[in-house]
Amino acid sequence: MNKHTLNQVSGGRPTHTGFLGVTAAVIVAMIIGVSAGTNAWAAPVRTVAVTKFVSGPPGPEAVPLQKGTVLAPASTAATGQMVDGVQCNATEQVAFHVHTHLAVYVNGQLRPLPAGIGIVAPAAQSTPEGPFDAATRCYYWLHVHAQDGVIHIESPAGHTYTLGQFFDLWGQPLSANQVGPATGKLTTYVGGRLYRGNPRNIQLGSHLDIQIDVGTPVVSPRTVNWAKTQL
Repeated sequence: MNKHTLNQVSGGRPTHTGFLGVTAAVIVAMIIGVSAGTNAWAAPVRTVAVTKFVSGPPGPEAVPLQKGTVLAPASTAATGQMVDGVQCNATEQVAFHVHTHLAVYVNGQLRPLPAGIGIVAPAAQSTPEGPFDAATRCYYWLHVHAQDGVIHIESPAGHTYTLGQFFDLWGQPLSANQVGPATGKLTTYVGGRLYRGNPRNIQLGSHLDIQIDVGTPVVSPRTVNWAKTQL
């Protein structure tokens, strides 16, 4: 069973020190101002050390299963039509194949991603580690095989996809204060780093851990031990 199946400025004249100090401050302020307008990581930013792995019984992809009440059902997802440029094909398109992990906590409680998002007419295959969904009609380039929070990004060519596209495909809202049906203040981590931009703009990437906390308490960021997975 392979993993695709289961798976400076100086001049000639003396310069006044005070003038230089003011000029430097203005330049720095301009740089910060530009960055703040274009960079979701702009100050204030703090880096959080990820010291904890995601825990739980390993699923069919050797990633811990997410236990609890799902955030929203997979039944709201698209059923074959193109969504935000993302197509649904009869077979998995693995020319470009990477994986992102998403965990959502609402008031401190894990709310799992359901299996079957992006898999049209899913059929659950039985494995010793739990069910693994396969499509009977088509696979979107973004899909979820098991209830382990892993989003498979599989497309005919390398491309940048976002978390917003995934939620649109799921048919669930995602904004600065809402994740699926859950609303409130968001605390978002990308790769263990606090992210202050719109969560819709987060780019999905290889072995990337995304965690969104809605409300309080805020759970410290956790990561998948990708070295132990089949991905």
